[in-house]
Amino acid sequence: MDSISMLGHSSPSNKFSFLPNGLKSGSRDGSGNPTVGIIGSGDFSKSLCLRLLRSGFHVVVGSRTPKRAAESFPHVVDVTHHEDAVGKAGILFLAIRREHYSSLWDIKHVLVGKILVDVSNNRRLNQYPESNAEYLASLFPECIVVKGFNVISSWAMQSGPRDSSRQVYICSNSTEARQQLIEMARQLSFIPVDMGTLSSAREIENMPLHLFTAWKGPVLTAVALSIFFFAYTFTRDIIYPYMKTRQSFFYKIPLEIVNRTLPCVAMVLLALVYLAGQLAAGYQLFYGTRYRRFPPWLDGWLESRKQLGLLSFFYGCIHVLYSLCLPMRRSERYLLLNMAYQQVHANVENSWNDEEVWRVEMYVSFGIMALGLLSLLALTSIPSVHQALNWREFSFIQSTLGYIALLISTFHTLLFGWQRAFEKESYRFYLPPNFVLALILPITVITGKIILMLPCVSRKLKRIRRGIDSKPRQTNHERTAAHISPERVTIM
Repeated sequence: MDSISMLGHSSPSNKFSFLPNGLKSGSRDGSGNPTVGIIGSGDFSKSLCLRLLRSGFHVVVGSRTPKRAAESFPHVVDVTHHEDAVGKAGILFLAIRREHYSSLWDIKHVLVGKILVDVSNNRRLNQYPESNAEYLASLFPECIVVKGFNVISSWAMQSGPRDSSRQVYICSNSTEARQQLIEMARQLSFIPVDMGTLSSAREIENMPLHLFTAWKGPVLTAVALSIFFFAYTFTRDIIYPYMKTRQSFFYKIPLEIVNRTLPCVAMVLLALVYLAGQLAAGYQLFYGTRYRRFPPWLDGWLESRKQLGLLSFFYGCIHVLYSLCLPMRRSERYLLLNMAYQQVHANVENSWNDEEVWRVEMYVSFGIMALGLLSLLALTSIPSVHQALNWREFSFIQSTLGYIALLISTFHTLLFGWQRAFEKESYRFYLPPNFVLALILPITVITGKIILMLPCVSRKLKRIRRGIDSKPRQTNHERTAAHISPERVTIM
């Protein structure tokens, strides 16, 4: 496959030249505007037609029912039969499905030498043995087939030429045709990506069918942690008192049990973000080089740090909302009334506890600071924000402030637990409280960071990351691993 390029080069002089700024010969209408044909009159055809008109092209549309289809297109568009449309344009967009390609067989002789742009997609991944574009090329071998514009929705087409945030992936066995489509994509205010030969068509056709590919691993991790901590908390706080004293606390499941699960998952996810970088640093220290390939599982982990960090931020925000809603519960009001009655009955005038007051004040304060820092990390993940930062600023926010956020979150959890971790009654079914489990990984990561900051370790690591190996290279397992920086975090 040819190398992928975001920039097309000026197309050489060729048979079909259609750009409004005008290369040489090509199909044009009487006004001198280049003519582009569209086969099909569906929604995508209408949107593509509007986009082409705004960019200065003359459009001819081929339809099986031209009289009825003409009502859906502007009056300047020539809506006619397939054969007439093919004869008026040198480049044709096939806005029809794969199963309708055979309908063009009767006009095969007119299609000879034309550029056919296949914009079709399938309903599922790898639906057919070959890609739609390759199948089209086998049906019409005397045509030049180009795959492109299939990742653009009808809405994106209609949003006008000012929308330049959409990439268009283009491939073809003809270099000249590929360059022409690259120029056209740029003229339509899209960003062309050269994907090489037509063998890349299957990959391009699968692109719109992928759903959150980079999020699958992080989401599954978050779901697994959620199930684990929910089941763990449910066993300790619901099942244990019911079995021990027949107390029914099942009403706590929708709010309280869920709210005890959320911060634990958020803490572990945030720790996983920075643990990946520490494992990568340890890997480099062990082998004494930055050029040895990371294991595939560590490579994937490093690439998913952004998703893990954003999921941690999401769980933290939901935890805050749940916590704010806890005092609104009717069960909480009943408990307050019962406590007030018991205090009056016991003739207690003042139940103020300085230690408890300070603990809660600091606990809430640390929680707010942690959420604020996580918000800053999430904010810098927005492209328009992190592009305004230089690398040092971005690294400081994502790495230094990220570790501070983890440290403050750990203090927040420690203040929540306070002395309960050392009380015998807190170990129900001999199981420690859930916040104790949630603290294991963050404390491990913080300890690992302290070790990496030791002068004897940090100096050696800096030398390795500058390319100064401390051990001879083993070339059979090496590649440049610097494209994924262990220090580059998470919510970027």
